[in-house]
Amino acid sequence: MDKESQILQYIRMNPFVSQQELADKVGISRSAVAGYIANLTKRGEIKGRAYILRDESTISCIGGANLDRKARSKEKVQLHSSNPVTISESCGGVARNIAENLGRLGCQTALFTCVGDDREGNWVLQETRNHGVDVSQSWIFPAERTGSYTALLDVDGEMVISLANMDIYDKLSPEFVAEKWSHIKASRAVLLDTNLPAETIAYIVNRCREESLALYIDPVSSAKAKKLPARLDGVEAILPNREEAELLADMPIGSMRECAEACRSIRARGVKNVIVTLGEEGIFYDGEAGTGQLQPFRTEIVDVTGAGDAFAAGFLFGICSGEAFVKACQLGLAASALTLQTESSVSAKLQPEQLYAMVGHE
Repeated sequence: MDKESQILQYIRMNPFVSQQELADKVGISRSAVAGYIANLTKRGEIKGRAYILRDESTISCIGGANLDRKARSKEKVQLHSSNPVTISESCGGVARNIAENLGRLGCQTALFTCVGDDREGNWVLQETRNHGVDVSQSWIFPAERTGSYTALLDVDGEMVISLANMDIYDKLSPEFVAEKWSHIKASRAVLLDTNLPAETIAYIVNRCREESLALYIDPVSSAKAKKLPARLDGVEAILPNREEAELLADMPIGSMRECAEACRSIRARGVKNVIVTLGEEGIFYDGEAGTGQLQPFRTEIVDVTGAGDAFAAGFLFGICSGEAFVKACQLGLAASALTLQTESSVSAKLQPEQLYAMVGHE
């Protein structure tokens, strides 16, 4: 066994071992140990102070975590008029929702986000932590307010309009992300949403490509999808809805033929796989596994909020469980169907057994 492997073995046995103790055990100088540790950290084998070891099962979710407010109309929404509603609050944010979904599915998950040092931020982080998600590397900004998202839902659960106050994410510069990179690099996969500034998104895309780290992107909205860089080389998959895909491909999508054309246009930017979520029409995918459409599972629709996030989580769960691409998409559709059945952005029923029962074991 070479010296570097010996050092890594001793660190696994005792993550708090000192460099001098390692030097004595391996029979080399302390400065030589420091050099080996620097190389191990650079490669992502260990993650910074206290020699945090790489865990290749972790999925790192980077992006938004905020307070969700839902106003559900008691009658058909009338624009330019007062509408009677019932209001509920819950934790939200695309990256956060996906992270909680993954946590409920038993995946080791870490969330990299930012909140204000306020009641809302503390609650969002604690609730996310309660579902098994590591939030220890998230940023807390004392002078900022936690992001919020307010959705107006019609009597049938369909969204009429949404309002977002996400100014806090402008603080997440590439330098902030660089400080956490040893933790991010130690992941099996990275899920990125587009709540971050354009330069930070580009930084993450470039570093993941350079270091061969599997990156998946949720564009969040057509407005925020504009922040994606022109080139997406190295990105494993991007998961837009119809409107976001139209923006990314710069064309309307009114048919499956046009959806296929849009996917080809998006793939021309360098991304390996494109999965367009189409609501009642299921999904359309184009990539290394071929091209096709999958229909959604029939289900009662109570609330559409969070269905796309659930699809992304179910899909990532499938991929990280070693399932084939199409099977992973089916697991995503199952997770989405379960979420549509509840007013919550994340379904309490979400479990691997439930997804496989819906999809069927092959």
